[in-house]
Formats: sequence, structure tokens, C-alpha cells
Amino acid sequence: MKGVIIYNASFYGEGVKNQTEELKAEFEKLNVDVRILSSDSFTVKIEGDKVVTDIGEADFIVYLNKDVLAARLLEKCGYKLFNSAFSIELCDDKALTYAYLANSGVPLIKTVVAPNIYYGSLSDGYLERVSENLKYPIVVKVNKSSLGEGVYLAKDDESLKEICGNLGVAPIIFQEFYGERGRDLRVIVIGGKAVAAMERINENDFRANIELGGKGYSHELSVAEKALAERTAEILGLDYCGVDILAENGELKVCEVNSNAFFKAVSAISGKNVAKIYAEYIFAQNRG
Repeated sequence: MKGVIIYNASFYGEGVKNQTEELKAEFEKLNVDVRILSSDSFTVKIEGDKVVTDIGEADFIVYLNKDVLAARLLEKCGYKLFNSAFSIELCDDKALTYAYLANSGVPLIKTVVAPNIYYGSLSDGYLERVSENLKYPIVVKVNKSSLGEGVYLAKDDESLKEICGNLGVAPIIFQEFYGERGRDLRVIVIGGKAVAAMERINENDFRANIELGGKGYSHELSVAEKALAERTAEILGLDYCGVDILAENGELKVCEVNSNAFFKAVSAISGKNVAKIYAEYIFAQNRG
């Protein structure tokens, strides 16, 4: 069996480096020949009525990238991607994630999706409607952002206008602040099963992200937490993901879903070898 791991050439930090190396090591234990490729180390082109690439033979591709167009083209070449282009697209856009989860029974945070604009920034009149529908503090999120970046907290009308003015035409969503400041639950789901989890706490920021100074703590999943994470991954069609859950007065709600969630911290904290579980899942899928 042969496989390829693809990562984005412009984003090869510690988290991605750990993912690629740990996965490759686990695949080697299964006697799977795996190559690690950056997104600029191969070409994908359209010739006549066909999509072709010089990646070569591979039974699967672990796609640690959010380039949806390239993913779709690789699928047209006949490769099986983990995750699929469709699922990556759903998770790469926070508004699209929520739109797809809506009306599915998954509890979501009260959200207003901003209209697209082509120049300037959202009007004062529209922001007034936002504040009429959501109570302060209001979380402002850039739809396509990761690692806690592009997420802001507006405490009043003035700060809401300032944040949106600075963001300009960037597609955004507005959400009521939910849960406890700087605290959330990250659940790793592989093949439809919640396999590892950690509670993230950041005492210096309203965002719980490890990359922003948050710390991870061991957490034993409740039946409800496990079911919510698994149901979310199922709806989005994900082979692998990190589901972020917030809790308030015992009520759970899905905050975000990351199709390429880093697993170094959660593996160390939970004692679960996430890379091994993911590699074995992909191996079993291809043998089947």
C-alpha cells in the first residue's frame, strides 16, 4: 500500500511538522510506503477533458491542507482524500460550517451571518440590527481563520463598529458569547468515533487556543459530549476532525470544527496516540 501526506507549503510550523512526521512513522509500522509532499512540490493541470498530476501512484492522500480547489482536482484524478474536499470546504468557512449543521439537531451558538460586501465596511444601520439580535459581548469571527486568529470580542456598539471597520470586506459572522471565558473542550473524532479529548483553558484571553497561551487538561468525555462530537463529524462527513464544544449551565453547543486539528497536545494530555489511531483507520479503509 502506498500513500501521500500533503501539507501547505506556506504553513509548515511545529504543529504541521509533528502531524506529518508522526503519521508517516505510524504508517511505516503498518508497512505502508508514505511520501510527504508540500503543496508546491507537484503540479495539477487540466489537459483536454482530464485532470492530471505528477504525484504518482498512491492508494490514498492524507490532505493536511485547506486548498479546496486542489483537493477537488486531486479527487478528479482518482485519489481518495482524507478528509474529502467537500468536508474540508465545509470546515474551512465558519459560516458554511454553521449553515450545514443548522436544522440538523446539533445545538449551535446564536449567530448572525453578515452579508458579503465588496468595498468599505458594514453599515452602522446593519450593525445596529446585529446588536438588536445579539446581546453583548459579541464575538466577531472572520469566516476563514485558524488558531484563534481573526476572532474578536466586541463589548459595546463602539467596539463593534471599530472591529468591523478594521475588517473591511472580510466575510464574517457574529455570535453571542457563550460558555466560560477562555475555556472550551476539544474532541478528536476519527472514523465517526470520539477517540481523545482535552479541556483547554486560557486565563489571559477569551479564546482558549493553545497557540494563544491556553493550556490543555485531561478530560473524560461524558455521554452527551461524545455523542455531540460524533454527530457533528458525521453530518460534515469527516474522517478526522477536532470538534470544539462550549458549555454553559450544563448545556452544550458546538463552537467550531477543524478538519485538520493538531494532535500533539491532545495526544500528550489524553494519553491516546492520535496519529496511530488515524493511520490505522486509513489503513483499514484502504484494505476494505
